[in-house]
Amino acid sequence: MKRTIAIMIVLVMALVCAACGSEEKQESQETDTQKIEASEDQGAQDQSASEGEKPEAEDTGEDVTVEEKAKDLALKIGGKTVDVKWAKNESVDVLRKIAFEKPLEINMSMYDDFEQVGELGQSLPAADKNITTEPGDIMLYSGSNIVIFYGSNTWEYTRLGKIKGLSDSELKKLLGSGDVTVSISME
Repeated sequence: MKRTIAIMIVLVMALVCAACGSEEKQESQETDTQKIEASEDQGAQDQSASEGEKPEAEDTGEDVTVEEKAKDLALKIGGKTVDVKWAKNESVDVLRKIAFEKPLEINMSMYDDFEQVGELGQSLPAADKNITTEPGDIMLYSGSNIVIFYGSNTWEYTRLGKIKGLSDSELKKLLGSGDVTVSISME
């Protein structure tokens, strides 16, 4: 009985060792393949440079996509472009992708004489926190509504950005005189 158990243990250990050796060999082969591909890429760039062509790394930007050239999101309220400092979060990143594909036109409605609210037509990732807003704050509400404040409120929001360069009275004049249309696009 002891002899059978000992033989089984030896067999299991041999299988484990063989499997580990196989993984290390495969990882080594993958690393070698990556090194060869990198070397071939560098060789092709060196050959292009010696033939008078510029290497890809020194591209002048002529083949850069529109998305890569775009600086940031642009916000217009009732046709007036406003300066916005956009938040650095996943919600704004997704909003950029959406606006790159197609500019957004959002019909906003006044609510309680301190904000304009409009449906995005799709959900964005949300990281809601209890926030007390200030005039100029741009928030995501319930994942699919954009809210632009010309007054203050405390609720669960995800910050999207803040309008810069307008006083509280200018914001109230821009947002507090009736429903507005907001457009979000790439600059």
